[in-house]
Amino acid sequence: MSEAVVVETDGVEVPITSPDKVFFTERAETKLDLVRYYQAVAGPLLGTIQGRPLLLERYPSGAGGKSWFQKRVPKSVPPWLRTTVVSTPNGTTSDALVAADLAHILWAVNLGCLGFHVWPYHAETPEVTDELRIDLDPSPGVSFEQLREAAALTRELLAELGIEAHLKTSGSRGLHVYVRLEPRWDGYQVRASAVALARELERRHPALITAKWWKEERGARVFVDFNQNAPHKTVFGAWCVRPRAGAQVSTPIRWDELGTVEPDDLTIATVPARVAERGDPWAGMNERPQSLEPLLERSRQDLADGLMDAPWPPVYPKQPNEPPRVAPSRAKRP
Repeated sequence: MSEAVVVETDGVEVPITSPDKVFFTERAETKLDLVRYYQAVAGPLLGTIQGRPLLLERYPSGAGGKSWFQKRVPKSVPPWLRTTVVSTPNGTTSDALVAADLAHILWAVNLGCLGFHVWPYHAETPEVTDELRIDLDPSPGVSFEQLREAAALTRELLAELGIEAHLKTSGSRGLHVYVRLEPRWDGYQVRASAVALARELERRHPALITAKWWKEERGARVFVDFNQNAPHKTVFGAWCVRPRAGAQVSTPIRWDELGTVEPDDLTIATVPARVAERGDPWAGMNERPQSLEPLLERSRQDLADGLMDAPWPPVYPKQPNEPPRVAPSRAKRP
């Protein structure tokens, strides 16, 4: 067993135990390799997740080993560690890690965290959701080319509404479109906007895109997962490393890269050089927050036209104006 390495950052010393433990088998990359990756991308990483609560996806033995999601930090933590109280849909609370600085990220990496799932608000202002996260989810039979097309059409619609959008790979099979929002809205309004966006995309491109929550209704279409914007939901963080053998990164990219990007090529071995050469594709996003009003207006119009709310995930309490939570094939016939 290799001796611990102490990493000094943000005015503290973070011990990295078993630094030579292999976390990613494809290229035999270690825990210390993962630490070095996060050090290399610290600027853009903190530009997107700093100050936000984190849900930790822990793999102490490396990608492919035993794992669990950890919302609560352990009882024994360094005195400098910052946490915040977060809630679940049923009201349960827990102390979650805050991405206060790089030291907090490396502390979690030492615990075997191979995935950071990020809340859409800052710990200091949990009542304000400042990110709209559009998860383009490939249903069975959907190709990555279809995802590319759906992402471009999503950007086109948002641009039509005067909303600037940003793109990243999910680190797995999907694509994520992000909008940095003015600090004016809560999670319920952001979700309502996501529902309205998904429905409008389906109206315009019904053969390619669907807003149908029930899998039996989606077919081989790209699903716009609006419920990723439900209050208390987290999404895999930008610049964060997936628990895959190849150490793939959920990587922000420029829109002009959409047609050529190969997500599996974006790893801890390649992304630092990309950042050094090309910079941060999301640079300046925080200085250009967007208005949600155009999407909220579409949401209000949908409701005025007689549409009900879209179904919520099963762990959430029943919501006003929500249709029955039953798949159409199981609904009782009149």
